[in-house]
Amino acid sequence: MTESSSEAALSEEGPQSEEGPQTVLCIAAHPDDLDFGCAGTTAALTAQGHNVVYCLVTDGQAGGSDNTISRERMAEIRREEQTAAAKVVGVTELHWLGFPDGAVEVTLELRKQLSRVIRIVRPDRVVTQSPVRNFERIYGSHPDHTATGEAVMCAVYPDSRNEFAHPDLFTDQGLEPHTVPEVWIVGGPDADQFVDITDTFDAKIEALLCHESQMQTPERIPVMMREWGESIAEQAGLPKGRLAEGFRKLDTA
Repeated sequence: MTESSSEAALSEEGPQSEEGPQTVLCIAAHPDDLDFGCAGTTAALTAQGHNVVYCLVTDGQAGGSDNTISRERMAEIRREEQTAAAKVVGVTELHWLGFPDGAVEVTLELRKQLSRVIRIVRPDRVVTQSPVRNFERIYGSHPDHTATGEAVMCAVYPDSRNEFAHPDLFTDQGLEPHTVPEVWIVGGPDADQFVDITDTFDAKIEALLCHESQMQTPERIPVMMREWGESIAEQAGLPKGRLAEGFRKLDTA
């Protein structure tokens, strides 16, 4: 790794626990959250041969502005859109938890379901949303986002590594405990890992535009994402014209 002028690390993207392809589990509240937050990094990871898996806590049935269709149909549409978007950046394994959009809470049941996915996937890295509200940018701090981030942290420690937490995961389903070595937080305060996504920016945009049901002004997406990417790249100390995504890395081994 190299050090940027902001004294934060410019990541090589790939998990560093050992040589060879690694597994990254990305967890978010809604379809499209991961595409906004880290699709450029995901595209870079899969291009390097790493395995990236998605887990969506809700089906996003409360999203969009079309009141002529049922919420059940919206959930179907959003699953289809997220599956297509994931494929753009090299992700083909998606886990859907089916919790209600707009009502995600840090319950034991959510922690159990997240622990179940972690034990199935056995990731070297978990990427998720920030459990900390950002008062400077309210849209990134949807209550479902912060609840998901907190529940993921609870699932990473202590639940997924403890045989006696949610014991039926082990006794009934045969899912061995798993310790996640590191967690990367998307969109939270104090980013200390930056990934140059200049070469995968087009894939990020293509993935985002798969979410047609959520895009009232799709022409704004490339402009907005470029502005965000340039701002994060500047924070990382990258040369002018580069684009980046930022994360807070936590050692959870």
